[in-house]
Amino acid sequence: MKPSLLRNTLAALLVSFLPLSAHAAETANTTLLVDIDHRPATSLNGQWHTIVDPYQDGLFNFHHEILKNGYFNNATQPPNPAADHGPVEYNFATAATLEVPRDWNTQQPDLFYYEGLLWYQRDFQYTPQPNTRAFLHFGAVNYQSYVWVNGIRICEHEGGFTPFDCDATAALKPGSNFVIVAADNSRKADNVPTLQTDWWNYGGITRDVSLVQVPSTFIDDYDLHLSRTDHDLIEGYVHVEGAAPGTAVTVAIPELHLFTRATLDPHNRAPIALIAKNLTLWSPENPHLYTVTLTAGPDKLDDVMGFRTVEVRGTQILLNGEPIFLRGVSIHAEAPYRTGRAVSQQDVDTLLNWAKDLGCNFVRLAHYPHDQRMTRTTDRLGLLVWSEIPDYWALQFDNPAVLEKSKQQLHEMIRRDRDKASIILWSVANETPNTPARTTYLTTMADLTRQLDSTRLVTAALLVRTEKTPTGSNKIVDDPLGAALDVIGTNEYIGWYEQKPSGADSTNWDIRYQKPVIMSEFGADAKAGLHGSPDQRWTEEYQAEVYKHQLPMLNRIPQLRGMSPWVLMDFRSPRRTLTGIQDNFNRKGLVSDQGVKKQAFTVLQNAYKNQTVGKPQ
Repeated sequence: MKPSLLRNTLAALLVSFLPLSAHAAETANTTLLVDIDHRPATSLNGQWHTIVDPYQDGLFNFHHEILKNGYFNNATQPPNPAADHGPVEYNFATAATLEVPRDWNTQQPDLFYYEGLLWYQRDFQYTPQPNTRAFLHFGAVNYQSYVWVNGIRICEHEGGFTPFDCDATAALKPGSNFVIVAADNSRKADNVPTLQTDWWNYGGITRDVSLVQVPSTFIDDYDLHLSRTDHDLIEGYVHVEGAAPGTAVTVAIPELHLFTRATLDPHNRAPIALIAKNLTLWSPENPHLYTVTLTAGPDKLDDVMGFRTVEVRGTQILLNGEPIFLRGVSIHAEAPYRTGRAVSQQDVDTLLNWAKDLGCNFVRLAHYPHDQRMTRTTDRLGLLVWSEIPDYWALQFDNPAVLEKSKQQLHEMIRRDRDKASIILWSVANETPNTPARTTYLTTMADLTRQLDSTRLVTAALLVRTEKTPTGSNKIVDDPLGAALDVIGTNEYIGWYEQKPSGADSTNWDIRYQKPVIMSEFGADAKAGLHGSPDQRWTEEYQAEVYKHQLPMLNRIPQLRGMSPWVLMDFRSPRRTLTGIQDNFNRKGLVSDQGVKKQAFTVLQNAYKNQTVGKPQ
């Protein structure tokens, strides 16, 4: 940053910083532009200057009062005697740099376990265009973020896995500009997720940052989907920001020679209907994608979309009207080989190609929305998707402010990925306690999901009850949340957290809902390269033995319509402390973090490719 800009940077920042309520302001001044990866943009990825601020000294004085007149004092400038805070010397220009997008934990050894506030800064050039607006787009920042441009606070956002866009139009100027982001990944009881998770709390700007210019009248949202009742009808809407009612909107699919024109209603929304008699339906066997062109006034936007239907009939899941079995695997957004948060197309390609090699037609993206590269690639590869918000374990289910945070993240997940044919399941939770408050909370979330998107199925991963019998055990699925779901997800770990692997042989399942069931988790830990007898825990042989007993048991569940064993690749978790075995990794991966395929990979691969498990009934 130039000295002239450095001089007043944080003075302006802190004058603009105001205390926030528990939730009301966390997404102030943000929007979410759909299909933003297909808009022209100036990438702000790369090296950003950083300052670690564990005591939040840039936000509060030493009495922990919000600074209204104080500021970070640049080390090259004299202190301001009128400030209500003593001089805090800093200089972004000489500060260390970190790569964006990436987590900070795996870039600097002294930040490996760091949780707290970290400041990011970078300079950029900007040339304004007439009759346009400019947005700073963030793919994700974990967890709380505050954004300033040229010392003017333009937005803040809460949530570590969903995108947001900040209107920077009024703060930008021709020529040299600078942006500062305060990112805080502190775990708090009223966050979503809350204090306890089983994955690494990677901090920082973990996904792409870009500057996007759009016309003053622009398309900010749309929904185009195939009608469940008429496979020749593409229906939906286009929403245009800044336009007057009656403004014309057009939608075209050149490959099909389709074109329609509609006009905006008083809510800036134009209803769309296209008759497409020669449509090739998207499926795992033929993931056909069409270029769709949308125009409204001066704005033109292209998307790449597939069209298909998904629905439930009795205990069946129907894709394009036909029963399907979901041969899947769960995936964390952990980067292969280097570890840390998966951020690149190479990361995505590596993970999903392993899933394809496994024989999958389905992936569960756990336990939060993944990078948009992931869902774009599942569209291209023909992998069906379960996408999830981090309503994980023990949230404050009786706290209305927490419910609003979950709603916000659900809205952002669905709005970003509504155009992805591969996504067939929205998940509202994983392994939550069976309490009345939880059931009310998540029923509200399931209802909201259908309001936001009625074209897909709603699920959640539930815990199951176990009853001992004279000859084995019964697994009972009767969680009252099941009444609010279209598809029941269930997690179980026979052979690892309970019983021996052979315990699956004498386990029966009692599903109290006449709905499709997905076994959303099962598995066992194994350290790649550790070998022994099939009854020796942590060995590859033991993990493979668990799968050999699990698959026949799963085949005996009449309602089973899919599975996503835990997990494709080993991932970091601070809960996993067993020295020499776990070393801060959850080792349930079928592949190690260094790409070594364990014996259980082959067991499941043979079952999937030979279709000896899970046939639609």
